[in-house]
Amino acid sequence: MNSLAAEERWNWLLARLKESKAISLSDAAHALGVSEMTVRRDFTAMEERGIARRVRGGAVYSGPVSFQGRERSHAEEKAQIAEKLLPLVPTSGVIAMDSSTTMNRLAQMIPASDDLTVVTNGLSTFHVLQDRPGVTAILTGGAADRRSDSLVGPVATAFLESMRFSDFFASAAAVDERACYEDTLEEAELKRAFARSSAHVVIGVHSEKLDGTATAASVPLDRVAVLATELSPDAADLAGYAPRVPALL
Repeated sequence: MNSLAAEERWNWLLARLKESKAISLSDAAHALGVSEMTVRRDFTAMEERGIARRVRGGAVYSGPVSFQGRERSHAEEKAQIAEKLLPLVPTSGVIAMDSSTTMNRLAQMIPASDDLTVVTNGLSTFHVLQDRPGVTAILTGGAADRRSDSLVGPVATAFLESMRFSDFFASAAAVDERACYEDTLEEAELKRAFARSSAHVVIGVHSEKLDGTATAASVPLDRVAVLATELSPDAADLAGYAPRVPALL
């Protein structure tokens, strides 16, 4: 493929980032027919404008991505994370789950239960659990945010303030050694409300989100009881989190 003009190259990169959240340096260079150095410069320029954030080996989109776009990204690793978290899901009681694709994958794995209530702000997760024997799925209510495919806003937040959960299962747009972060202010606010009403916060994220940041802080890391990634718990990338999180999976 011949090298594209700078503007066309930029548009191609932006479209791919919006579609799948992340793109690797090598894949972009190969598809565009340019050097990795050229793509690296493009990623740097996008980062300066707040469009993308450079990560090891590529870049991630700084704005919200559709549920379908996120669902296609790192599907195998998300399944691994969900499998790690499945034993933590009780067979009865009341838990909460966010609208992330990782927690949607976890919802798909939950078997028939004794008497489990799951409250979520994700329409897809609600539909997955609706007909599961022994499971009652409840939506938070609120306004539909097309940017993140979530229910958000004051109605959802007020509902969560009246609830009490044993566990809140969630993902994040980014995590560092201080907090978890989201791509929208509304999603961050809602996750803070989920966390306030929960005895334990369980976070499952792909490792590329570690040591990153996004638009708004949501849950402080000292509120996270479990952090799960597709990596081994003793992986070097998790060394900085071991003293701060009681359990790494």
